[in-house]
Amino acid sequence: MKLATFEVPTAVGPVERLGAVANADAAESKGEQSTAGAEPLVDLTAAYGALLESEGEQAPADRARTRVPPAMVAFLERGDQAIADARAALEFAAETGVTRGPGGATLQYDPGEYTLLAPLPRPNSLRDCMAIEEHVRNSMDGDVPDVWYDMPVFYKGNPDSVVRPGESVRWPDYSRIMDYELEIAAVIGKRGRDIPAEDAAEYIAGYTIFNDFSARDIQGEEMTGRLGPAKGKDFANGLGPYLVPAADIDVLEAPMTARVDGEVWSDGAIDEMYHSFADIVEHVSQSETLFPGDVIGGGTVGEGCGLELGRWLEDGDTVALEIEGIGVLEHTVVT
Repeated sequence: MKLATFEVPTAVGPVERLGAVANADAAESKGEQSTAGAEPLVDLTAAYGALLESEGEQAPADRARTRVPPAMVAFLERGDQAIADARAALEFAAETGVTRGPGGATLQYDPGEYTLLAPLPRPNSLRDCMAIEEHVRNSMDGDVPDVWYDMPVFYKGNPDSVVRPGESVRWPDYSRIMDYELEIAAVIGKRGRDIPAEDAAEYIAGYTIFNDFSARDIQGEEMTGRLGPAKGKDFANGLGPYLVPAADIDVLEAPMTARVDGEVWSDGAIDEMYHSFADIVEHVSQSETLFPGDVIGGGTVGEGCGLELGRWLEDGDTVALEIEGIGVLEHTVVT
């Protein structure tokens, strides 16, 4: 199942909805990768309402909004039960062919009828780790600090600068060196504090692609002051195109690829992580509460950015990050 946040036009303006890619499992079984925004989406709240209505439930629309909320963070706050209800809604829509829910709500939107947003348009928080040794070694000219081996170091990003799939990223005027970073991010689905690594899987709702756009010139300059990164990162964070439940993907085995204008620049997988996502959750949650909707990047794969390759993005370049089982996250950078 591939969960999505999307927007549909209404008489009173655009409305945000929670959806899932229709027939995603069938496409994956054929080895087909979803193209973001080019496939039908099932409105999960409406579909669950239709399911309840078919069972004779009183006030099915109200009940559906409680069980399968139309906003991703509220959905995640319901935990595993929300995932189970979403699966039931998706299955009902596929098996019955019903097109309308309670009050005439539309169950499925075709391409062109919706705008795909980031799965979490505004995460509760955003953190990004450096958990892959090859990337750290390449980025630091082979000089890996001892502290990196001791703990999964991370920085806190700007949750208000998430850009939707397909959106152009305007590069900040203070930077001339444009870079991408090929990453996968875990999305927290359960509130917790002081979480031991052996229990961490219970707190990860799923995974999405993360493009940690990096203004390398200002990043390098500001970090000589022993703080940051800040302005080198905070202008744009690409998330999406979908959020895949943890049970539906083996993130350690999923191939990852970065293409720039169709040319492969990077590929790899996170099976090379020195610090696992479980270790990261344990570290981040020490004396600190994690909440549903928190996003934690696992770090760039080896040679997963221009900094490691000695080449940079140029004005008008389109960056497409692909992770098998999640999809393709694409953005064009413009100055």
